[in-house]
Amino acid sequence: MTDVKHYIGHRQRVKEKVLKSSENTFADYELLEALLFLGQPRIDTKPLAKELLKKFPSFSEVFLAPPEELKTIKGVGDASVSTIKLVQIIAERLGKETLDTRFSVGNTDQIIRYCRLKLIDPKVEQFHVFFLDGHHQLITEKVHQKGTIDQTVVYPREIIKEALTAGATWLILAHNHPSGNCTPSDADIALTHHIMSAGEKLGIGVYDHFVFSGATYTSLRKKGLI
Repeated sequence: MTDVKHYIGHRQRVKEKVLKSSENTFADYELLEALLFLGQPRIDTKPLAKELLKKFPSFSEVFLAPPEELKTIKGVGDASVSTIKLVQIIAERLGKETLDTRFSVGNTDQIIRYCRLKLIDPKVEQFHVFFLDGHHQLITEKVHQKGTIDQTVVYPREIIKEALTAGATWLILAHNHPSGNCTPSDADIALTHHIMSAGEKLGIGVYDHFVFSGATYTSLRKKGLI
């Protein structure tokens, strides 16, 4: 009976901490613990949260893991998986809305945060294109291609065609390296220059190309490669 009272008191303290504290005061396992007991209100979810962080190498990868992988951990069922996946969807939606309403080309933090959500999957390479108008305002964003663990096929002519359709005059490119290294490859640099060349005569430029690997990234513009 004492254990039950202790557990109930602990959960209440966690709820109070959520209401009173900022994100930086929580350890990763505490955030997962608080999230998981929404889906499983009758069990102590701290051990479950710690098991998830043991299996997956980072906090973000818990949310990006496929449902079948999450369920390999004892105690993680449909309720826990749906809660975890709902948070992933909400995070992406918030990131997209912030991007739509606050983006400015002079401050690309919004795109970087959004790309970290979209491109953090370590298993598949993806190539995103952000289309901007002449005032550097975001028109739309599109996943141009999804590939395999180490390669995706990108067609510069298709990107320029989509830019013309959207009425864009600037592009921001972003893709991920599942290898774990965000250093632009020779192929990345050549592709960027190819897209720049294809768009130049049509008045379409490339403002930047970001290469992501997990939470880290490299800007080709800052590297002097554009």
